[in-house]
Amino acid sequence: MATYAVGDLQGCLQPLQQLLQRVSFDPAHDRLWLVGDLVNRGPDSLGTLRFLYEMQDALTIVLGNHDLHFLATIWHPDFLRKHDTLQEIHEAPDCAELVSWLRQQKLAHFDPAFNALLVHAGVPPQWSLEQALARAAEVEAVLQDDARISDFFLNMYGNKPKLWNDQLQGHERLRVITNYFTRMRFCNAEGKLQLKAKNGPDQAPEGFGPWFSYPGLTLEQRRIIFGHWAALEGRSTHANAIALDTGCVWGGAMTLYNLESGDYHRCDCPV
Repeated sequence: MATYAVGDLQGCLQPLQQLLQRVSFDPAHDRLWLVGDLVNRGPDSLGTLRFLYEMQDALTIVLGNHDLHFLATIWHPDFLRKHDTLQEIHEAPDCAELVSWLRQQKLAHFDPAFNALLVHAGVPPQWSLEQALARAAEVEAVLQDDARISDFFLNMYGNKPKLWNDQLQGHERLRVITNYFTRMRFCNAEGKLQLKAKNGPDQAPEGFGPWFSYPGLTLEQRRIIFGHWAALEGRSTHANAIALDTGCVWGGAMTLYNLESGDYHRCDCPV
Protein backbone atom coordinates (compact mmCIF):
# COMPACT_ATOMS: atom_id res chain seq x y z
CA MET A 1 0.00 0.00 0.00
CA ALA A 2 1.31 3.45 -0.93
CA THR A 3 -0.03 6.99 -0.63
CA TYR A 4 0.70 9.55 -3.32
CA ALA A 5 -0.18 13.21 -3.83
CA VAL A 6 -0.48 14.74 -7.29
CA GLY A 7 -0.35 18.34 -8.46
CA ASP A 8 -2.99 20.34 -10.30
CA LEU A 9 -4.68 18.27 -13.04
CA GLN A 10 -6.81 20.95 -14.71
CA GLY A 11 -8.35 18.43 -17.06
CA CYS A 12 -5.04 16.81 -18.11
CA LEU A 13 -6.12 13.20 -17.80
CA GLN A 14 -3.49 11.44 -19.92
CA PRO A 15 -0.45 12.55 -17.88
CA LEU A 16 -2.23 11.49 -14.67
CA GLN A 17 -2.93 8.05 -16.08
CA GLN A 18 0.68 7.71 -17.22
CA LEU A 19 1.99 8.58 -13.76
CA LEU A 20 -0.35 6.16 -12.02
CA GLN A 21 0.67 3.42 -14.43
CA ARG A 22 4.34 4.21 -13.82
CA VAL A 23 4.01 3.57 -10.07
CA SER A 24 1.60 0.62 -10.57
CA PHE A 25 -1.11 2.46 -8.68
CA ASP A 26 -3.84 0.09 -7.49
CA PRO A 27 -6.99 1.84 -6.20
CA ALA A 28 -7.87 -1.28 -4.24
CA HIS A 29 -4.81 -0.79 -2.02
CA ASP A 30 -3.17 2.58 -2.72
CA ARG A 31 -4.34 6.11 -1.95
CA LEU A 32 -4.15 9.27 -4.06
CA TRP A 33 -4.30 12.79 -2.65
CA LEU A 34 -5.28 15.60 -5.04
CA VAL A 35 -4.36 19.23 -4.33
CA GLY A 36 -7.36 20.59 -6.24
CA ASP A 37 -7.92 22.27 -9.59
CA LEU A 38 -9.12 19.01 -11.05
CA VAL A 39 -10.76 20.81 -13.98
CA ASN A 40 -10.59 23.74 -16.40
CA ARG A 41 -8.14 24.98 -19.03
CA GLY A 42 -6.98 21.46 -19.97
CA PRO A 43 -8.23 19.18 -22.76
CA ASP A 44 -10.46 16.72 -20.87
CA SER A 45 -12.09 18.05 -17.72
CA LEU A 46 -15.11 15.76 -18.07
CA GLY A 47 -12.99 12.67 -18.61
CA THR A 48 -10.83 13.59 -15.63
CA LEU A 49 -13.83 13.90 -13.31
CA ARG A 50 -15.28 10.63 -14.53
CA PHE A 51 -11.96 8.82 -14.09
CA LEU A 52 -11.61 10.10 -10.53
CA TYR A 53 -15.24 9.46 -9.68
CA GLU A 54 -14.87 5.80 -10.60
CA MET A 55 -12.09 5.35 -8.03
CA GLN A 56 -13.36 7.82 -5.47
CA ASP A 57 -12.87 5.44 -2.56
CA ALA A 58 -9.10 5.62 -3.14
CA LEU A 59 -9.00 9.43 -3.21
CA THR A 60 -8.56 12.33 -0.82
CA ILE A 61 -9.44 15.61 -2.52
CA VAL A 62 -9.31 19.27 -1.61
CA LEU A 63 -10.96 21.82 -3.89
CA GLY A 64 -9.07 24.50 -5.77
CA ASN A 65 -10.18 27.83 -7.18
CA HIS A 66 -10.97 26.31 -10.59
CA ASP A 67 -13.13 23.63 -8.97
CA LEU A 68 -15.05 26.26 -7.02
CA HIS A 69 -15.42 28.33 -10.19
CA PHE A 70 -16.84 25.31 -11.99
CA LEU A 71 -19.36 24.74 -9.22
CA ALA A 72 -20.27 28.44 -9.29
CA THR A 73 -21.07 28.17 -13.03
CA ILE A 74 -23.55 25.40 -12.27
CA TRP A 75 -25.65 27.74 -10.12
CA HIS A 76 -24.80 30.80 -12.22
CA PRO A 77 -24.06 29.83 -15.86
CA ASP A 78 -23.37 33.45 -16.78
CA PHE A 79 -20.16 33.15 -14.73
CA LEU A 80 -18.62 31.05 -17.52
CA ARG A 81 -15.56 32.79 -18.97
CA LYS A 82 -14.14 32.85 -22.48
CA HIS A 83 -11.19 30.58 -21.68
CA ASP A 84 -13.08 28.08 -19.49
CA THR A 85 -13.24 24.49 -20.75
CA LEU A 86 -16.23 23.49 -18.66
CA GLN A 87 -19.14 23.42 -21.09
CA GLU A 88 -18.71 19.71 -21.80
CA ILE A 89 -19.31 18.93 -18.13
CA HIS A 90 -22.40 21.15 -18.09
CA GLU A 91 -23.84 19.19 -21.00
CA ALA A 92 -22.94 15.71 -19.72
CA PRO A 93 -25.76 13.38 -18.60
CA ASP A 94 -23.87 12.67 -15.36
CA CYS A 95 -23.18 16.34 -14.57
CA ALA A 96 -25.49 16.43 -11.55
CA GLU A 97 -23.88 13.32 -10.10
CA LEU A 98 -20.38 14.75 -10.52
CA VAL A 99 -21.41 18.09 -9.02
CA SER A 100 -22.97 16.40 -6.01
CA TRP A 101 -19.74 14.49 -5.44
CA LEU A 102 -17.52 17.57 -5.74
CA ARG A 103 -19.64 19.44 -3.22
CA GLN A 104 -18.71 16.87 -0.58
CA GLN A 105 -14.96 17.49 -0.92
CA LYS A 106 -12.87 19.48 1.55
CA LEU A 107 -10.80 22.65 1.50
CA ALA A 108 -8.26 21.17 3.93
CA HIS A 109 -7.42 17.63 4.99
CA PHE A 110 -5.04 16.56 7.76
CA ASP A 111 -3.68 13.05 8.18
CA PRO A 112 -1.93 12.51 11.53
CA ALA A 113 -0.27 9.32 10.27
CA PHE A 114 1.75 11.41 7.83
CA ASN A 115 1.66 14.59 9.93
CA ALA A 116 0.64 16.25 6.65
CA LEU A 117 -1.96 18.85 5.71
CA LEU A 118 -3.36 18.90 2.18
CA VAL A 119 -4.59 22.24 0.79
CA HIS A 120 -4.80 23.84 -2.64
CA ALA A 121 -2.89 27.11 -2.18
CA GLY A 122 -1.55 27.35 1.36
CA VAL A 123 -2.20 28.29 4.98
CA PRO A 124 -1.59 31.78 6.41
CA PRO A 125 1.25 31.88 8.95
CA GLN A 126 -1.00 32.94 11.82
CA TRP A 127 -3.35 29.95 11.67
CA SER A 128 -2.75 26.87 13.75
CA LEU A 129 -3.74 23.49 12.35
CA GLU A 130 -6.89 23.50 14.46
CA GLN A 131 -7.86 26.97 13.27
CA ALA A 132 -7.20 26.07 9.63
CA LEU A 133 -9.37 22.96 9.78
CA ALA A 134 -12.18 24.77 11.61
CA ARG A 135 -12.24 27.62 9.09
CA ALA A 136 -12.12 25.27 6.14
CA ALA A 137 -15.09 23.45 7.66
CA GLU A 138 -17.11 26.70 7.62
CA VAL A 139 -16.86 26.89 3.83
CA GLU A 140 -17.33 23.14 3.39
CA ALA A 141 -20.61 23.34 5.31
CA VAL A 142 -21.92 26.06 2.97
CA LEU A 143 -20.96 24.05 -0.12
CA GLN A 144 -23.08 21.19 1.18
CA ASP A 145 -26.06 23.39 2.08
CA ASP A 146 -28.67 23.63 -0.71
CA ALA A 147 -30.15 26.75 0.84
CA ARG A 148 -26.87 28.69 1.02
CA ILE A 149 -24.66 27.55 -1.84
CA SER A 150 -26.06 29.80 -4.58
CA ASP A 151 -25.68 32.94 -2.49
CA PHE A 152 -22.18 31.89 -1.47
CA PHE A 153 -21.10 31.74 -5.10
CA LEU A 154 -22.68 35.11 -5.84
CA ASN A 155 -20.40 36.59 -3.19
CA MET A 156 -17.31 34.37 -3.49
CA TYR A 157 -15.36 36.43 -6.02
CA GLY A 158 -13.22 39.36 -4.92
CA ASN A 159 -9.91 40.25 -3.24
CA LYS A 160 -11.26 41.80 -0.05
CA PRO A 161 -10.94 41.52 2.85
CA LYS A 162 -7.18 41.12 2.49
CA LEU A 163 -6.51 40.19 6.11
CA TRP A 164 -8.11 37.73 8.49
CA ASN A 165 -9.95 39.07 11.50
CA ASP A 166 -11.73 36.89 14.04
CA GLN A 167 -14.64 39.34 14.01
CA LEU A 168 -15.39 38.88 10.31
CA GLN A 169 -18.85 37.53 9.58
CA GLY A 170 -21.02 36.50 6.67
CA HIS A 171 -19.77 36.64 3.10
CA GLU A 172 -16.60 38.57 3.94
CA ARG A 173 -15.55 35.86 6.38
CA LEU A 174 -16.25 33.05 3.92
CA ARG A 175 -14.55 34.91 1.06
CA VAL A 176 -11.26 35.49 2.87
CA ILE A 177 -11.17 31.89 4.11
CA THR A 178 -11.72 30.71 0.53
CA ASN A 179 -9.03 33.05 -0.78
CA TYR A 180 -6.46 31.84 1.74
CA PHE A 181 -7.04 28.20 0.90
CA THR A 182 -7.51 28.43 -2.86
CA ARG A 183 -5.86 31.62 -4.21
CA MET A 184 -3.01 32.67 -1.91
CA ARG A 185 0.55 32.97 -3.17
CA PHE A 186 1.95 36.09 -1.54
CA CYS A 187 1.13 37.60 1.84
CA ASN A 188 2.97 39.74 4.39
CA ALA A 189 4.17 38.74 7.84
CA GLU A 190 0.74 39.50 9.32
CA GLY A 191 -1.04 37.37 6.73
CA LYS A 192 -2.32 40.23 4.57
CA LEU A 193 -3.02 38.88 1.09
CA GLN A 194 -1.61 40.12 -2.21
CA LEU A 195 -3.71 38.27 -4.77
CA LYS A 196 -2.82 40.04 -8.01
CA ALA A 197 0.80 38.85 -8.38
CA LYS A 198 1.23 35.42 -9.98
CA ASN A 199 4.94 35.41 -10.77
CA GLY A 200 7.72 33.50 -9.07
CA PRO A 201 8.82 33.96 -5.45
CA ASP A 202 11.88 35.99 -6.45
CA GLN A 203 9.55 38.67 -7.85
CA ALA A 204 7.46 39.25 -4.77
CA PRO A 205 5.69 42.62 -4.53
CA GLU A 206 7.33 45.00 -2.09
CA GLY A 207 6.41 44.17 1.48
CA PHE A 208 5.19 40.68 0.61
CA GLY A 209 6.66 37.21 0.31
CA PRO A 210 5.57 33.66 -0.40
CA TRP A 211 3.22 32.48 2.32
CA PHE A 212 5.69 29.71 3.25
CA SER A 213 8.56 32.19 3.74
CA TYR A 214 7.24 33.25 7.15
CA PRO A 215 7.42 31.18 10.36
CA GLY A 216 4.01 29.54 10.43
CA LEU A 217 2.09 27.96 13.29
CA THR A 218 1.15 25.04 11.04
CA LEU A 219 4.15 24.93 8.69
CA GLU A 220 6.81 24.65 11.38
CA GLN A 221 5.30 21.48 12.79
CA ARG A 222 4.11 19.47 9.79
CA ARG A 223 4.22 19.07 6.04
CA ILE A 224 1.85 21.19 3.99
CA ILE A 225 1.20 19.69 0.56
CA PHE A 226 -0.13 22.22 -1.93
CA GLY A 227 -0.45 23.15 -5.60
CA HIS A 228 -1.85 26.27 -7.30
CA TRP A 229 1.45 28.07 -7.95
CA ALA A 230 2.91 26.84 -11.25
CA ALA A 231 5.62 29.53 -11.24
CA LEU A 232 7.27 27.76 -8.29
CA GLU A 233 8.07 24.87 -10.65
CA GLY A 234 7.72 22.49 -7.73
CA ARG A 235 10.21 24.29 -5.47
CA SER A 236 9.72 26.12 -2.19
CA THR A 237 12.09 27.62 0.35
CA HIS A 238 10.77 25.59 3.28
CA ALA A 239 11.37 21.87 3.67
CA ASN A 240 7.84 21.33 5.00
CA ALA A 241 6.15 23.13 2.08
CA ILE A 242 5.70 20.48 -0.63
CA ALA A 243 4.85 22.29 -3.88
CA LEU A 244 3.28 20.02 -6.51
CA ASP A 245 1.96 22.32 -9.24
CA THR A 246 4.58 22.06 -12.00
CA GLY A 247 2.45 23.60 -14.73
CA CYS A 248 1.13 20.60 -16.63
CA VAL A 249 -1.67 22.55 -18.28
CA TRP A 250 0.89 25.12 -19.49
CA GLY A 251 3.14 22.50 -21.10
CA GLY A 252 5.24 21.83 -18.01
CA ALA A 253 5.00 18.58 -16.06
CA MET A 254 2.65 16.73 -13.75
CA THR A 255 4.19 15.73 -10.44
CA LEU A 256 3.38 12.75 -8.21
CA TYR A 257 4.80 12.64 -4.67
CA ASN A 258 5.11 9.56 -2.48
CA LEU A 259 4.20 10.53 1.09
CA GLU A 260 6.02 7.55 2.59
CA SER A 261 9.33 7.76 0.75
CA GLY A 262 9.40 11.41 -0.29
CA ASP A 263 10.15 10.35 -3.88
CA TYR A 264 8.90 12.42 -6.81
CA HIS A 265 7.72 11.18 -10.21
CA ARG A 266 7.17 13.58 -13.11
CA CYS A 267 5.56 13.28 -16.49
CA ASP A 268 6.10 15.89 -19.20
CA CYS A 269 2.89 17.39 -20.51
CA PRO A 270 2.11 18.51 -24.07
CA VAL A 271 1.47 22.18 -24.69
